[in-house]
Amino acid sequence: MPDEFAMGWLKAGFNFWQSLPVTNARDMTVLDANGKDIYPVSSCARNIVMQASANYWQRQTELWSDAFAGVIGVRPKSVAEPERGDRRFHAEDWSSNVWYSLLKQSYLLNARMLEELVEASTLDEKEKHKLRFFARQFIDLASPANFVATNPEVVRQAVESKGSSLLSGFTHLLEDLKQGTISITDQSAFEVGRSVAVSEGSVVHENDLFQLIQYAPLTPTVAQRPLLIVPPCINKFYILDLQPENSFVRFACEQGLTVFLVSWRNPQQDMAQTEWDAYLEQGVMKAIEAARTISRADKVNALGWCVGGTMLSSALAVMRANGDESVASVTLLTALLDFSEPGDLGVFIDEMGVSMREQTIGRGGLYPGRELGFVFQTLRANDLIWPYVVNNYLKGRTPAAFDLLYWNADTTNLPGPMYSWYLRNMYLENNLRVPGKLTMCGTPVDLGRIDMPSYLLATEEDHIVPWKSAYRSTQLLGGETQFVLGASGHIAGVINPASKNKRSYWTNDAVGGNADEWLASAAKQPGSWWNHWIEWVKRHAGEQVKARTTLGNATHKPIEAAPGRYVKVRAD
Repeated sequence: MPDEFAMGWLKAGFNFWQSLPVTNARDMTVLDANGKDIYPVSSCARNIVMQASANYWQRQTELWSDAFAGVIGVRPKSVAEPERGDRRFHAEDWSSNVWYSLLKQSYLLNARMLEELVEASTLDEKEKHKLRFFARQFIDLASPANFVATNPEVVRQAVESKGSSLLSGFTHLLEDLKQGTISITDQSAFEVGRSVAVSEGSVVHENDLFQLIQYAPLTPTVAQRPLLIVPPCINKFYILDLQPENSFVRFACEQGLTVFLVSWRNPQQDMAQTEWDAYLEQGVMKAIEAARTISRADKVNALGWCVGGTMLSSALAVMRANGDESVASVTLLTALLDFSEPGDLGVFIDEMGVSMREQTIGRGGLYPGRELGFVFQTLRANDLIWPYVVNNYLKGRTPAAFDLLYWNADTTNLPGPMYSWYLRNMYLENNLRVPGKLTMCGTPVDLGRIDMPSYLLATEEDHIVPWKSAYRSTQLLGGETQFVLGASGHIAGVINPASKNKRSYWTNDAVGGNADEWLASAAKQPGSWWNHWIEWVKRHAGEQVKARTTLGNATHKPIEAAPGRYVKVRAD
């Protein structure tokens, strides 16, 4: 989506400058180029602009006065400081050196002034959200920490290395330009199947769309009903099986569950015509059928994460409409069913962009995983872009090895028809929440037909699936619902190992009303939500039976060892 990103940036900037109140000095009326009043500015917006301007110039005056005091030997006070958690200005020079302190504080004052002007604009909330996002991109880009001459650490390292750090950085830049992405981790430190995705198991079913992995039991007895995991098709599944100490798959096996997991194929040109319905009928539904058959269980418990949760819910709605009761419970991790407030991803979605996709790759083609990966990086630019620009190119260093970032960089393509349909019917038109509005696999879809118990996890700081949007799913599903809010974000909030028992989560059995009301009476629980979930899912897992040492069955014989071939295919 880089083209959409650039177009959105320009459009947002144009709308912003058009929206700012152009006033005369006497009565603050809004004037056009001929001096005529166009429309009245709300007194609130006018007051925000005036107050922001007054505060800005007052702080700038204090800043320059303090800077002068620092020159003559008086220790200056701080006028502006970065927010907690902002790691860009940790070096001592940003505070002790008058010049760099002036740069830092002036930048922060300008950034806050721009943010206040954005909030004072007369755009509607949807357009203001876009403007807020693109203004933040500009603010992050303009940081003095991102440039050689204005970053004290970069300057010092260049001097001490006699320029070799800058030469190494230029070499890294050329390498990244060749591969078309910013390196965010040491790729050589990991290998799928050796250092990540190492849980023991076998591929017991495969078709052109996915491989089904069955994991080896880790307990003498297991619950009769297995757990089927449907991960998002926009990423590789092994985020749920990184390394033994933070593997959700291993945790579930250790707790006595038989675990099956869908490993989506990384689409190549032979999948350029694949549609959304195929992911349901030949993907999710086939996986449910195979897991139930292999385990000889009456039902399975199903879990979907992110887009995998949307797919799983869609498939379950189709199955229930056709009288299929083979799923005992459903768990949705940070998944959207109501897309009315899709968070920052929504800034990239409009009619023009979706129509363009439909007219191009929507008729047959692939959406490159590299482009999708770039979009997700822009959502957290100060964590996933600029630190690596500074580290790799300005300081000439190699990024550290980090399993989660290795997974993050292992992108997947998407079939154009499936992706275009998903954009229009979910993000743009929000059709899934309307009973009967969509027909999938020849069946009108009504999420209210999903009448089995459901466990819905959202995370407090999720920038991809805002937790209040995820909460709306409680009003759409037809069964008894347990909603849980975890700490942290979209990835770290989910991958919160029970063994480490860090962070916290909120619970409240009274699901109803809006998200704020739910949170107001929710109880905060210390530790990982994994422990809470496993107790919930065990209530729907059936009796204990002896664990089977042989994976698969006569119909679904083991094809190869986990993690299988499909997950190892890299995006072009």
